[in-house]
Amino acid sequence: MKILVFQHLRVEHSGIFAEFWREAGHSEHIVELDEGEAIPDLDGFDMLAVMGGPMDVWQEEAHTWLKPEKAAIRRWVRELGRPYLGICLGHQLLADALGGKVGLMKAPEVGLATVELTAAGRADRLFAGVEPAIETLQWHGAEVSGLPEGGEVLAANAACPIQAMRVGHKAYGFQYHMEITDRTVGDWAQIPEYAASLEQALGADEAGRLAQTVAPHLPVFRATARRINDNFFAAIGG
Repeated sequence: MKILVFQHLRVEHSGIFAEFWREAGHSEHIVELDEGEAIPDLDGFDMLAVMGGPMDVWQEEAHTWLKPEKAAIRRWVRELGRPYLGICLGHQLLADALGGKVGLMKAPEVGLATVELTAAGRADRLFAGVEPAIETLQWHGAEVSGLPEGGEVLAANAACPIQAMRVGHKAYGFQYHMEITDRTVGDWAQIPEYAASLEQALGADEAGRLAQTVAPHLPVFRATARRINDNFFAAIGG
């Protein structure tokens, strides 16, 4: 498959998924929107992956590329009906572009957290073979607060009731991070907006230890990401 990837920050990329995709013979075409790269003709791609970033979906004046990005997502999902994978900001953009609601949380959710599959999530083929309680890495201050038309909640927790969703049959969004590698926490902690939310949520001491806290969980994160990736491609016929 030819996979189109929208990035909003160079260090927030497809991570471990890129490894899985290369192994399977898929190719990535990366568009770094925050650096002014243009969105290509969508017709030449089989899948769209939209990654995270420190900006919010409503900051269209500060980040003028958000409007054409949302238009591309809307066309991709609603008109073309092709597979979509959104993570963090990419999850929120899926909701916003299709008429859902996104807003600030009462407090950022950063660090390790468990999410629970809903009944719909347990029945969804994307989560086949995945435990109903999933340990995750969270790093967000905004959330999807209202589903778009055709949306269904697949995972939730007390901090954020829409942790994963499906829109239609082939578009999936995840608020939490499955794509992380052993470099992710260190790379993201260098970004001022992320460092601020990290310290606000965890305090300076625990924030400084987050990479060490996350490290023992990486093998399980990788196995879960592998399972969901394989299920995703099986579901979409890739």
